[in-house]
Amino acid sequence: MSRNKFPPKPKYDPDAGPVYLYGLHTVRAALDNPGRVKKALLATPNALNRLKETGDIGKVPISETTPKELDRLLGGEAVHQGVALEVDPVSRFGLKDIADLKLVVVLDQLTDPHNVGAILRTACAFGADAVITTARHSPRETGVMAKAASGALDLVPMIEVRNLADTLENLKQRGMLVLGFDSEAEAPIRPRTDAVPLAVVMGAEGKGLRQRTRELCDEMVRLDMPGPIKSLNVSNAAAIALFAATAGRTA
Repeated sequence: MSRNKFPPKPKYDPDAGPVYLYGLHTVRAALDNPGRVKKALLATPNALNRLKETGDIGKVPISETTPKELDRLLGGEAVHQGVALEVDPVSRFGLKDIADLKLVVVLDQLTDPHNVGAILRTACAFGADAVITTARHSPRETGVMAKAASGALDLVPMIEVRNLADTLENLKQRGMLVLGFDSEAEAPIRPRTDAVPLAVVMGAEGKGLRQRTRELCDEMVRLDMPGPIKSLNVSNAAAIALFAATAGRTA
């Protein structure tokens, strides 16, 4: 197993260049995902030892590096913990790939990778079967998204669809209740005690849900917030929405 010095690439563009995942937890999840194509592991000696303590590295080529070189490659704001993994983007699923849908999160044109990653993490925590995004107006997979997802990008199937309206109709045909969230909705969210499968639909900050998306929701609800601030970051709102929508369920 060779460990060659990794040359710095200060002009790396995360929106156009290779996909680098970074951070011990995120890289560990990617290494454990048999569906991932892993191209190169860049690690400091200490980070490599810590990774090996948590599981097998596999056959991915390893290049020894330094924190400074990783800073130059990924940018000074990246919390890489001494490790980065070059990968192919995670394989996207289709609705037909998941036979039994009980809880899904649908994102209507969310473009911020931090928010999408954080919602993936929340969806994973609540046992969601999938996260659905639109093919247009959704972020490319990047280290920023993967870091915010904290491993969930390799644990929760992401389904990318071209026509969200058709997808919502499909979900309803499969017996799911489509629950849309909007700060101006008349009805507040209430804990659901039934076992009806749920599709929780969240819109982009500022714009919210598109009109056609609203029309296709079975119910539109809001999060009641008694304080002076009446809106939340969409990833925080998604966490509260998933808790409120599932808290009363026994299964």
